[in-house]
Amino acid sequence: MDSQLERRFVQPLLAQLQLLGRRGQRAVLALNGPVGAGKSTMARVLQQRAAGLGLGLAVASIDDFYLPWEQRQRALEGNPFGVSRVPPGCHDVALALDCLDAWQAGGALRLPRFDKTLRGGLGDRSAEELVEAEVLLLEGWLLGCRSLGRESLATIQPPAGLNQEELAWLPHWDLALEAYQPLWQRCAKLWLLRPQSWQSPRRWRLQAEAKQRRRGEAWLPASELDRVVRASLCSLPPSLYQNPLLELASGYAVLDSRRRWIDGSWIGGSCVSSET
Repeated sequence: MDSQLERRFVQPLLAQLQLLGRRGQRAVLALNGPVGAGKSTMARVLQQRAAGLGLGLAVASIDDFYLPWEQRQRALEGNPFGVSRVPPGCHDVALALDCLDAWQAGGALRLPRFDKTLRGGLGDRSAEELVEAEVLLLEGWLLGCRSLGRESLATIQPPAGLNQEELAWLPHWDLALEAYQPLWQRCAKLWLLRPQSWQSPRRWRLQAEAKQRRRGEAWLPASELDRVVRASLCSLPPSLYQNPLLELASGYAVLDSRRRWIDGSWIGGSCVSSET
């Protein structure tokens, strides 16, 4: 991991997790970042560091709450990207809220787990895990994104780069996003990993897939990877759904094409540079 990112993002994020843990409220912290940004790796590092500090930190991905295979197929039937996961509407938000309710009432944290290597790389729910934890780090690409509403969508300039079919589906994704709002409201804090260029997520995802292939795990062909990345960038275009999160976040890191910290990142109220 880049040393600047470590010092100026990971360490402050860990400090906030510690603070939330000390309050004893079993709080949830959300980490938003695009495909391939290193969210899972960062979450593992944070979990290891937290354990060394005596903090019980659980980690889950929004991907862990994907609907089971058949339900996902129905939820995404006919979608313009040809994907079986990713866009809003294919997650079991009710299950996520039930898990939080039981945990925050004093029980163990019950987390489903999603295995991306199943079904030839298309993935499916694989297991369930009971975790004792004081704080939960929830990570995912759409965390915190808010529905704009059909009337607002009708008045905005159509985002560049979307084809006509994708534009026609935008109100559908926006409506599906409404169901996630109760889950976002349960998150005490929001942190962001942002690419300097939104062209980077595809490269990052290809690199991650190459590592998976070398480990002998199921992997996706480039055409399928392109659909997955495009679904994450075009179902909720960043200009409409990611940029507004900058005003809500406790901190964010801007990453270059090699996932290194660059000036413009912001932590806890201090701006590192004047980049907008």
